[in-house]
Amino acid sequence: MILKLLTHITRILVAATFIFSGFVKLVDPIGSAIKFDEYFSEEVLNLTFLIPYALPFSIVLILVELLLGVMLLVGFKPKLTTWLTALLMLVFLFLTWYSAYYDKVTDCGCFGDAIKLSPWATFYKNIAFGILIVFLLFNLKHIKPWFGKMGTNWIPFITLLGGLFISYYVLQHLPIIDFRPYAIGKSIPEGMKYVDGEDFPPVHDFILENDTDDLTETILEAKKVLLIIAYSLNYSELNAFEKLKSLAEKAQKQGYIVYTLSASSMDEYKMLQEQYKLSFDMLYCDETTLKTMIRANPGIMSLEKGTVTGKWNWTDIDKISIK
Repeated sequence: MILKLLTHITRILVAATFIFSGFVKLVDPIGSAIKFDEYFSEEVLNLTFLIPYALPFSIVLILVELLLGVMLLVGFKPKLTTWLTALLMLVFLFLTWYSAYYDKVTDCGCFGDAIKLSPWATFYKNIAFGILIVFLLFNLKHIKPWFGKMGTNWIPFITLLGGLFISYYVLQHLPIIDFRPYAIGKSIPEGMKYVDGEDFPPVHDFILENDTDDLTETILEAKKVLLIIAYSLNYSELNAFEKLKSLAEKAQKQGYIVYTLSASSMDEYKMLQEQYKLSFDMLYCDETTLKTMIRANPGIMSLEKGTVTGKWNWTDIDKISIK
């Protein structure tokens, strides 16, 4: 009886953790893709041929994690589900051990941007959950479906469809939940302050400059700012700048300071500027910072004295109201 109760508690704990971890990454799959870019880089696992597939790889892994959590919770094919969960945990154990031991990826992104853990804390957490999963493997007979056959089969299927829809939606627009320090309502200057016990403030490497001047303070002190963020012009939807041009001109008439932020070269931007007759200049910014600011390329962000007042994917440009 006690063993059966412990199995139920363990099953719920493992399933809930997988569901939570999968969901907080599902709402922002690009964040996970950025982490896999780091893992696949030459400096880490040297699997650079996989970098172009980082986004689909991350989406598949996120959906598998979420689905396994739901399958374990409802009791869908307990033996298969528990063994697959153990296999996925082995993958997580390797990645987090590698991150911690070699100090290569300082944040594995196991809980997306919702919860930050140090590499070693994440590794030890995964060891603990690995032990719990082994316990479940030895007690498979106690893992029974909690719903009828129809519910046990349909709940994972509906979860998969829902996960695919959320993935598509956030890629076409923006994350439905923003855990980052650049979320709407967040103050960037406040985020640049150090927090006790942290090596870096939530907002770091936020430096906006052109070839001659650092305009960071100017941008953060201005009452109305519209930033068009394209971390790399080589991978940006350049045809979007036709619509962005009209938005920027309207914003400038309303008294906004308008800049493009990019990590690309000024020469690349000047070519784009001439092609689309853009009336606004570019400022350099760190590529990782730009990817953190907004999950779109290009994306649009409005600021009021350093506080984020709006964020949009360029695909939603028609929804932007300039006041």
